[in-house]
Amino acid sequence: MTQHFVSTLFAVRSYFTWLPAPVVSVLMLAVVGILAFYCGNLVTSLTLRIPGSRSAALIRKIVAALRRPTRIMVALLAMLAALPAATGFSYETEQDLKLFFLFLLVLTFGFSAIIVFRIMTEAYLNRLSSREQTDDIMIRTHQTQIRVLRRLTEIMVGIVTVASALMLFPSVKQYGVSLFASAGAASLIVGLSARGLLTNLIAGVQIAVTQPIRMEDLVIINGDWCWVEEINATYVVLRVWDWRRHIVPISYFLENQFENWTHNSAAIIGVVFLWLDYEAPMDKVREMLNEIIRTCPLWNGKVFDVQVADCNAQVMSIRIIASARNALQSWDLRCDIREKIIARIREECPEALPRARFAMMPPRPGEEAWPSELLSPKIDRPPPGSYMGPGTPGA
Repeated sequence: MTQHFVSTLFAVRSYFTWLPAPVVSVLMLAVVGILAFYCGNLVTSLTLRIPGSRSAALIRKIVAALRRPTRIMVALLAMLAALPAATGFSYETEQDLKLFFLFLLVLTFGFSAIIVFRIMTEAYLNRLSSREQTDDIMIRTHQTQIRVLRRLTEIMVGIVTVASALMLFPSVKQYGVSLFASAGAASLIVGLSARGLLTNLIAGVQIAVTQPIRMEDLVIINGDWCWVEEINATYVVLRVWDWRRHIVPISYFLENQFENWTHNSAAIIGVVFLWLDYEAPMDKVREMLNEIIRTCPLWNGKVFDVQVADCNAQVMSIRIIASARNALQSWDLRCDIREKIIARIREECPEALPRARFAMMPPRPGEEAWPSELLSPKIDRPPPGSYMGPGTPGA
């Protein structure tokens, strides 16, 4: 088929012998490339008309994303096939054009592979996210592994693609061989300079395998509650509750201690402390708290308890624990419990509210009940006529 294509080009070329041979060759390659480009466009447009189904929708999405790379690859292949018919070029020029077309073809193919891999992983992640599960630990585990490994795979594919494209040129190949053979000190310096990058890349692989953090995990960094928003190849983006972002090197989570509140499960137990007077009727307080917790939609129905945890000379400390589905709901649940129980205590048993106490002791024999200074305190007043204020005559 290729031979027939080249023969056809020679036959067409014979009609333009009146033009200089290099000009004919350039025009021929340009026309072949343009025609192949539009033929590729036609093929992709026909593919996008596949009837709707789940698999066909994925194919259409891939084809739509690859329309431009596909047209470029078809045009490059057509020009490579037409290159033997371009007799107007010298042998060196023809070989240089062949290497250039192959160079572009390899780069376009690697770029297309990255696009296809990204679309397929995104489709899998969307399918995971669409599942309705109360415990999403497994989903977040897969999301973390796929996102981290996808970025590492894209980096590796990009490096291999560029290296393969450059190795097509003999001069670059020889330069690379001589560089690796004679520049040991330079490679050591480059390796030391890229130590941080390599450390984070290796840490990314460890994060994907060992899973100390996952997507949307709740962690505490520098005293802030943060959600894991992005896990990239070298850094992690943490979203704070007030919409700030922490950008942290990914190796931080392997070298430092941190809190992960959703490592095994998103459910968490919240604690509320109340300080009540010793006159507080604990049975009634427990009954009120039981009524309150049953009406709270944020309580997951698993853990609830009320205990006298501590006391001092003035009040006793009441510890209330209640479980919720996640940390955000636990915070709202604790605020709801505080607000409702304080209102109930104030209305139904105000004697339970904390109060200050003091005792009046009887006087000892021979002592006054109250010191005379307290009963009639002495006030130093100025003598009459000594104050020259604004309202004094003659002031």
